[in-house]
Amino acid sequence: MRHIFWIAALTIPAGASCQPLHTPATRNIVVFGDSLSAAYGIPREAGWVNLLQQELQRNHPLYRLINASISGETAAGGRQRISTVLRQHQPYLVIIELGANDGLRGANTHDIETNLGDIIAQARNGRAKVLLAGMKLPPNYG
Repeated sequence: MRHIFWIAALTIPAGASCQPLHTPATRNIVVFGDSLSAAYGIPREAGWVNLLQQELQRNHPLYRLINASISGETAAGGRQRISTVLRQHQPYLVIIELGANDGLRGANTHDIETNLGDIIAQARNGRAKVLLAGMKLPPNYG
């Protein structure tokens, strides 16, 4: 649970005012990930995205969390759909949690980095801040 608050602390600027969700000042945070963010195989309410959403609702209602994660998603798949998500939600912040499925499938690390780089560039071009969640593959995956 400590990691959820760490992520929330990184995403909320110091001095941000807490306003009701219906005000024009609401800022969208998009989680753009795979099954780890989509809470695959566990109750949705136990997933990290839901826990972060609860924390934001309690302490930072200015921010609205949108989970645009898809189980099984790869960095290549995310690269293909990021523009639609950005257009639809116009996020203030995009939390990117992709790459694990690429690694599990033996994708070339250069291709993974290129796809993640393009996702980050598109989000920044849309004036969103970006938080890239890193992960390590088990050593037996090369």
